[in-house]
Amino acid sequence: MKETWRWFGPQDPVSLDHVKQAGATGVVSALHHLYRGEAWSLDEVLKRKTQIEAAGLDWSVVESIPVHNSIKLQTGPFRQFTDAWKDSLAAIARARVNIVCYNFMPVVDWTRTDLRWRLPSTGCALRFDVIDFAAYDLFLLQRTAAEQDYSAESIAAARARYDSMSEARRNELERTIIAGLPGAEASYTRTTLKNLLAEYAGLTAAELRAHLIAFLREVAPVAEELGARLAIHPDDPPQPMLAGVPRCIFSNFEGYKRAIEIANSPNIGVCLCCGSWLEGGKMTGADPVEMIRYFGPRKKLFKIHFRNVSAPLPHFTETMIDDGYYDMSKIMKALVEVGFEGIVIPDHVPGLGSNPANEGAGRGGAGRGVPGEYRPNPALAYLLGCMNSMLIAAQGKQANG
Repeated sequence: MKETWRWFGPQDPVSLDHVKQAGATGVVSALHHLYRGEAWSLDEVLKRKTQIEAAGLDWSVVESIPVHNSIKLQTGPFRQFTDAWKDSLAAIARARVNIVCYNFMPVVDWTRTDLRWRLPSTGCALRFDVIDFAAYDLFLLQRTAAEQDYSAESIAAARARYDSMSEARRNELERTIIAGLPGAEASYTRTTLKNLLAEYAGLTAAELRAHLIAFLREVAPVAEELGARLAIHPDDPPQPMLAGVPRCIFSNFEGYKRAIEIANSPNIGVCLCCGSWLEGGKMTGADPVEMIRYFGPRKKLFKIHFRNVSAPLPHFTETMIDDGYYDMSKIMKALVEVGFEGIVIPDHVPGLGSNPANEGAGRGGAGRGVPGEYRPNPALAYLLGCMNSMLIAAQGKQANG
């Protein structure tokens, strides 16, 4: 099992030296300056790899090569973008980075409704609230026919929430949802988001699933030829529908199982984001330990995001590993039991050791590029320490010294 950390490149407030000092041996990264569907050149990939290796770390996983919306829709220039995706995969494989994590979430990718939710500790963390999102969808974005996707009770709650918001909070909510979290394919304005959602209007879950299968059938043979492994990330949050677009392919065990079986490739597997899975609660049909015990022995677990949350949907706050509603030591024990030898990463670090008035939160950085005075390093060290302690306990070992 290899402990790693997400690094967003030279602009990340967490330096590679800090990653190494905290105990990680590898890095999960991507070429975020080339994130609109264009092919990555071998020169650009090698440049990033050289930066990482110069710090004494391995580039363990690429997360992600974005899957362009035209591919998810199977319209317009989707073949051009599919070919570009395969070309990027080839460049990565030639650089001897052999695992690629990606997702098939339409439009807004992974999203939250709050980037600075105050924790009882006075730290801050990311949060998602279904009613906040509905308030944005219905009354700020004013998506066409949005009311058809919500119950009367949800609409009334969203109206009350919206009416209670200040203008500053409404603006903050919009920026949070549409500006593009780290790793997302794109950021939007209100107009461009509405236009894209209109392109998805009427798309069914079955059609989206068919488009995924078509994509996997294109890229799986390439991955097999190159010796690359593709790890599919769950939907985050795992809402059956978000802004009128289905997001139910990787929200539950049966969806994962079906996609992996249809792909029928040793190089297609799972990125089990424990946080995303815990957000879904009973709706997922299997808890993280059950997922590990099913996919682990089948050699389909390629990467683990070791993250906890306060509660399942309809709202959750991201927490430290040992402060959420699930006992993460059970997950570590299950990974040891199935002989998992892949990549483990603590994910979405809360803000600790920072000035509460000027902080952000996010995956190794200050949310969506908000610098503030957020210091992720204390939380990084704490999370890796928790992971390592759980690993030692699961292995039945004693710590050195």
